[in-house]
Amino acid sequence: MIRKIITIDEEKCDGCGLCVPSCTEGAIKIVNGKAVLAADNLCDGLGDCLSECPKDAIKIIEREAEAFDEAKVKQHLSANASEKPHHGCPGMQTRTLSTAKKPTSSSASAEKQQSMLGQWPIQLSLVSVSAPYFQNADLLVAADCVPFAYADFHREVLAGKALVIGCPKLDDNQFYIEKLTELFKVSTIKSVTIIRMEVPCCNGLTMAVKRALAASGKEIPCKEMVISINGELL
Repeated sequence: MIRKIITIDEEKCDGCGLCVPSCTEGAIKIVNGKAVLAADNLCDGLGDCLSECPKDAIKIIEREAEAFDEAKVKQHLSANASEKPHHGCPGMQTRTLSTAKKPTSSSASAEKQQSMLGQWPIQLSLVSVSAPYFQNADLLVAADCVPFAYADFHREVLAGKALVIGCPKLDDNQFYIEKLTELFKVSTIKSVTIIRMEVPCCNGLTMAVKRALAASGKEIPCKEMVISINGELL
């Protein structure tokens, strides 16, 4: 049958793997450093992966292709669920970390400081909105300068939260709005904490979260923390 389906330009593709987690059907994989369509019947032709490709290597075309098969998709996802493979850049693999611990009442001088990071990746541009650590989670949206300025970031702020970081000055804030909107829609976020620097441009992170919450149609408790340049909580 002739139908819409994605095609991937091998010359443009750099194998970054951003398209892989964006395909909820698992139709894309990385082979020999390039994104490829795993099987025609796994692709619904809607093109959710298009916006994730930084090289504009993915297009929707019409060609002879096997019909999209939801049953095959379920079998495919089920077969790979236990292995949780990631065929893109190893640094983008979705992981829940076992190193994160709840803070103790012991003084900081009496023990080695413990990381409270509970997942990877953390950059908003790289996280998968369907990652398991976003389910029933308290979300921390942090400006990426904050952990350097605020000494107690791990113990007082990060512990027990799922984390995304970004810089509204250097990155595309509209992309942040769209990514956060999708995150709020598909996950079960319980609360949102925004922590940013006092500089005016950093307020763009707060704006992105608020617009995303409004666009998602969900009412999620949200609070903001502001850190001064000299590391004080304002």
